[in-house]
Amino acid sequence: MIINVLMPKDWNTLAEFTNQEYQQLFNRVTRASQVLTTDAEPEVGPTPKEVIWTRNKTKLYRYISDQPKKHKVPLLFVYALINKPYILDLTKGGSLIEFLVERGFDVYLLDWGSPGYEDRHMKLDDYIMDYIPRAVRKVLRKSQADEISILGYCMGGTITSMFAALHPELPIRNLIFMTSPFNFENSGAYGAMLDERYFDIDKVVGTLGVIPPDMIDFGNKMINPMATNLGPFVSLVDRADNEKFITSFKLLRKWLNDGILFPGEAYRQWIRDFYQKNKLIKGEMVIRGRKVKLENIKANVLNLAGKNDLIAPPHQVEALMDAISSEDKQFKVLPVGHTSITYGGQATKITYPTISDWLSERSN
Repeated sequence: MIINVLMPKDWNTLAEFTNQEYQQLFNRVTRASQVLTTDAEPEVGPTPKEVIWTRNKTKLYRYISDQPKKHKVPLLFVYALINKPYILDLTKGGSLIEFLVERGFDVYLLDWGSPGYEDRHMKLDDYIMDYIPRAVRKVLRKSQADEISILGYCMGGTITSMFAALHPELPIRNLIFMTSPFNFENSGAYGAMLDERYFDIDKVVGTLGVIPPDMIDFGNKMINPMATNLGPFVSLVDRADNEKFITSFKLLRKWLNDGILFPGEAYRQWIRDFYQKNKLIKGEMVIRGRKVKLENIKANVLNLAGKNDLIAPPHQVEALMDAISSEDKQFKVLPVGHTSITYGGQATKITYPTISDWLSERSN
């Protein structure tokens, strides 16, 4: 009786439909396998640039454009000591740097390079007191400007805040912080993993000397292990027939896998003084014998957080606002995550214009 419910024609239709679905799945799995195994790596960092200064592994780039400069205050990007900074210039049409260059800004980038074991004794003090000040002076000379704007992304923003607080003599007009943590008291999964009762930072640094990027990447993925370890590959198979998605997947995968060594002494400070002791926001951070006083910051400030950011949640970012003395200061939470604030559809629609519009009004 059950067999009679469906006529032979109905069975054929069902079989054809099922075969079609299986064929589509097979095609997606095949394409996903090609992406992961045989596809060429994508080109990154398309915006033309020139090296104008070097120190050790560090390079200072100036971006080249045929567009006339519309704003007299140059902009310097300061990146984190983790991964490589080309996430800021990932691809044409998906590059914050390209966007700002095309809008007439004189743009520079401080690229820390790839440290080696010989750099294990490098401290945050060295970057804050030696590298950034010299880069700033070089930018001012090269651009023939009297003032400068600085944009710090992630840890680069935290470092930039200390630099600005310790160098009130330098002519910093504008500061932009992008998903940069300042208060580490409620740091969620990071706080649990890095609790000094369980995480012996001295033993880690003493054993390794420099911290491998895989270790840092593993810690980041443990914040949301299912989503970060499996999610991207499930999405790849599900959307393997979408070449636009595949292009973005390959670009981000290249950047995420392109980690660099973290100098041991700087890592010791980052974990102990920030995650374990929360010294910066408490006013207890000391760099080369000088206490970091965030109230020394008087420049115009735009502080951006990502609503969906698990690495630097909004409450960690917003804490800066009450600590600084700036009269012109804005805090904004954008509907993005830690990476999608600088690359992706929301970045191009929201982040890029937000930064450009704010900076345009304060760069002439």
